[in-house]
Amino acid sequence: MVKTQIFVEGGAKGRLAKDLRVAFGSFLQKASAAQGIQITACGSRADTYRKFRGAVRKGESAMLLVDAEQPITTQGPWQHLKQRDNWDRPDGATDDQCHLMVQIMESWFLADPDVLESYYGRGFRKQDLRQNPSVEQVPKQDVLDGLEHAARNTTKGRYSKGKHGFEILARIDPVKVRTASRYANRFIVALTS
Repeated sequence: MVKTQIFVEGGAKGRLAKDLRVAFGSFLQKASAAQGIQITACGSRADTYRKFRGAVRKGESAMLLVDAEQPITTQGPWQHLKQRDNWDRPDGATDDQCHLMVQIMESWFLADPDVLESYYGRGFRKQDLRQNPSVEQVPKQDVLDGLEHAARNTTKGRYSKGKHGFEILARIDPVKVRTASRYANRFIVALTS
């Protein structure tokens, strides 16, 4: 079976890299999109793009998955990345190989507030999260501030990407995420087609 390697921003080394691979693997397995994939934690945005570009140059089956970092105002992911990061689509790469977690990975969490409440337990304040049927429209800082405020009075304490992010990602419902994020849906459709 040909493996598609997904180059994911974040989790550069050690435990964080393992946690990222496990969390994305769990999320994609629940979405029935984990067959024939290999998840590679790449660290920084620039390193993620560089590793993806190298794989494409070698003719490998590869996908790029990075945070959009801001609202997407272009026609597609490559145009967004060109405008924001001055990244060119590598020769031989297609539109279906470029994917965005909009605006940040944590945006996906807003699609499943019940999992957040279950994860944090007593003291979690769901009402502190920004409500929007499209999680892509919630500004990055509002997502992070909402998570921090909602969790501050729980035994786990304020939201921490390193401590909580990948555990939450492994638990959220991909169906809810796909409904609330057209870019998440686009990513899963590309993996399953």
